[in-house]
Amino acid sequence: MKNSSLSLRAPAKINWFLTVLGKREDGYHDILSIMQCINLYDDLIFEHADTIEVVSDLDIPLEDNLIYRAASLLKRYTSYRKGAKIVLQKDIPVAAGLGGGSSNAAYTLRGLNMLWGLGLSNEELSSIGSELGSDVPFFLNGSFAFVEGRGERVTPLKINSSVVLLLVKPPISVPVAWAYANISWLTKKTDDIKLFCHTLERRNFVSLNTMLNNDLEKAVIEKYPVVGELKERLIERGAVISAMSGSGPTVFGVFDNRDTAKKAVKAMKPNWCRVVETVTSGA
Repeated sequence: MKNSSLSLRAPAKINWFLTVLGKREDGYHDILSIMQCINLYDDLIFEHADTIEVVSDLDIPLEDNLIYRAASLLKRYTSYRKGAKIVLQKDIPVAAGLGGGSSNAAYTLRGLNMLWGLGLSNEELSSIGSELGSDVPFFLNGSFAFVEGRGERVTPLKINSSVVLLLVKPPISVPVAWAYANISWLTKKTDDIKLFCHTLERRNFVSLNTMLNNDLEKAVIEKYPVVGELKERLIERGAVISAMSGSGPTVFGVFDNRDTAKKAVKAMKPNWCRVVETVTSGA
């Protein structure tokens, strides 16, 4: 049965770690990562229409808009005859390493599957989503997961405790392709996923700090020193851990409580800042 209209909240994510294994023949890179959603959302509103229309205040050409591309791909895949009006209310910063565009694409597939009454399985949506971006399958498969391959292999994980984070994004943009082309492979790797989850669940931040690595971080900090400076400033202001998410430039600080995180915001201005929490998962 088709819905008349519906709205969905598309969450942002962080990477607890991001290990790059090497370049593939298709030009992408094989990765290992644990990703977790956070309670920072874009809102998507879907209504029936004759054609595909995306309404937002983003200044992005339609052919580059992941929402439009997701809707067009799904329409082609299913031979659906009509379209949809999709209104985006954006709160996740663009090009931040927080997966906003991929989340929008994933939730567009999910929303139109419901709106159009297509009845596609999550596996089918994930397969379509992998054509749009490496992070899209993650957003279709739960809020906390181990991600492999180029992002298409997603293993949902269970986590019951949430963590307070302060996100800080400096006013710069790091091209994803550049970040992957300038990788500095690190010797520190996290391969015991069960131990990592147990450590995070128990909020054992001292041990957790030894497990974090991001193979993109070193090159990004060398080219954009502000990223490293913000990491240091977060620690100075009470964060127990600080790290870069994805290809950056957003960094996050892990705090023991929300009050300490809120007090640290003032020292991070005029950068974009937001106190958030990780989303628990019952996978």
